[in-house]
Amino acid sequence: MSNILETRQLQKSFGRQQAVADVSLSVKRNSIYGLLGPNGAGKSTTLKILTGILQQTSGEVLFDGHPWKREDLKKIGSLIEAPPLYSNLTAAENLKVRCVMLGLPDSRIAEVLEITGLTGTGKKRAGQFSMGMKQRLGIALALVNRPSLLILDEPTNGLDPMGIQDMREFIRSLPGQGMTVILSSHLLSEVEQIADHIGIISDGILGYQGEISREDDLERLFLEVVKSTREKAGTGK
Repeated sequence: MSNILETRQLQKSFGRQQAVADVSLSVKRNSIYGLLGPNGAGKSTTLKILTGILQQTSGEVLFDGHPWKREDLKKIGSLIEAPPLYSNLTAAENLKVRCVMLGLPDSRIAEVLEITGLTGTGKKRAGQFSMGMKQRLGIALALVNRPSLLILDEPTNGLDPMGIQDMREFIRSLPGQGMTVILSSHLLSEVEQIADHIGIISDGILGYQGEISREDDLERLFLEVVKSTREKAGTGK
């Protein structure tokens, strides 16, 4: 299985502060890659580089076998931080705005509403949506251009147990539709249940990367990697 995305010794500094020190990802096509790490580990910064929100200080990003270029954003969908919603518009109207911006046909609106389970929202405005529905609409906006890579930053944040279960099942269905998913989380149990491969990042360093095994003790592995990485970075015990 070929890689849809790779990074090589990715680094990002903000002045004297180094947010990403050494991240070399290998993300296989039509898989779910879970990027794990404590809060402040560099996960969101890494994802923002992959989506062009930030420019790396050094290192290389390869998408679909070539150096990443802005044109690749046509094949990348993302939901990072809060969904970019117009609260006074319905789900369909929010998607209509995105379709107009991207020059896509209106037929795509009904398709992504069905994919994300929002068909029945009708005239309800996005500002009245639950947290879970807002997350789903954010993902719908990310899916409207039929991306081959979907990047999600903490997609279950703020969801209740039922919302988490629904989101988990939804994400698991995406590789079957020809899509690769990268998701970040600090919740080990969530990633363990849906990811095919994981990367563990701490202090801006990718300390572990590999296929996930149900037989592994993920919590023990996570703590060992974080401890080792912090010792390497000289930031903690």
